[in-house]
Amino acid sequence: MVDGIRDTVRVAVLVSGGGTNLQALINAEKDGRLHPCEIKLVVSSNEGAYALKRAEKEGIKQAVCKDEDELLKILRDEGVDMLVLAGYLRILSGKFIHKFKKPIINIHPSLIPAFCGKGCYGLHVHEKALEYGVKVSGATVHFVNEIPDGGEIILQKAVEVKSDDTPETLQRRIMEEAEWKLLPKACVIVAKEIIKSRKDGREGNL
Repeated sequence: MVDGIRDTVRVAVLVSGGGTNLQALINAEKDGRLHPCEIKLVVSSNEGAYALKRAEKEGIKQAVCKDEDELLKILRDEGVDMLVLAGYLRILSGKFIHKFKKPIINIHPSLIPAFCGKGCYGLHVHEKALEYGVKVSGATVHFVNEIPDGGEIILQKAVEVKSDDTPETLQRRIMEEAEWKLLPKACVIVAKEIIKSRKDGREGNL
């Protein structure tokens, strides 16, 4: 707390599977690269998601939620300032986005606008990249709006596609070289803007 203004940003991470991007965020928080973000909550659409075990191991509160109204209540109860979709396989409705009224960001495993939108998730993205024969792919962190993968881009990083790649090897390289690096950086960028807006709002009310 600085001059009565909270100088941290409470983050909730939405996951559906193994949680490798969640782990990248946890690692970044441990070594100080995620400040001013604090991971306060991990929510999964899938009760069997290994990501929940990652959160439990780190003492981070977990929840399983498949209903958007319930999700919104949980986020409000926890005082969440920013929502991070990290391998979340559900599309948030425009109604939810409008009601949440706080930044939502997503990590997507391609260089948007390539190989994105409805139906492009997980290995499907890398299958399409290889089918098309691109020489470069990568990852994108963007704001979430009503259009799947259609929000403003925050960060991108390119990754070479090799001639002998399979969807699995390309997926792994993009995670290691792009996703795990971009997502913590993007969280920090957005969090600093949130804190700046708090200060601007306070000054405007003086």
